[in-house]
Amino acid sequence: MVAGPGLAGALLALVLAGFSVFLKLDAARGYGPMLLVVIASYYALFAVMSGSPGALAAESLGLGAFALVAVIGFQTSAWLVVAALAAHAVFDAIHGRFIDNPGTPVWWPAFCMAFDLVAAASLGVSLGRPGPPAPPTDSTSRLPGRGGLLYYPGKKGGSNG
Repeated sequence: MVAGPGLAGALLALVLAGFSVFLKLDAARGYGPMLLVVIASYYALFAVMSGSPGALAAESLGLGAFALVAVIGFQTSAWLVVAALAAHAVFDAIHGRFIDNPGTPVWWPAFCMAFDLVAAASLGVSLGRPGPPAPPTDSTSRLPGRGGLLYYPGKKGGSNG
């Protein structure tokens, strides 16, 4: 039962990666961090669906940790977000041993683990591609539409922090 959900998760991540490259969403500074937060929120959603307050409390800790890393990665280096996506795959692999969440479908960890790994790889490839010129470093660089909020900081010639 692992191969089917894992394959589906990997294929969905590939489709999403292609879509994001085609629309240039992957160049947006907040793309990776938002993807990480959305991925991490699913276990909390499953806890809400199950009606288990204990599961929701435990899943909220995991969600909070990944959301914190997403914020730090957004502010510092997108490579931290890539690492966190890969770490979420490890979280998927061990999740059931530490958190009893009756709302989690049995196939979800395999699906999510494969999705996480492909998403991390595709975001890493995206960060490695040469990007647009670096945004200006004056006070206008933080204004929407001026480039400061549209690209990962430090992305020059394909490297980022």
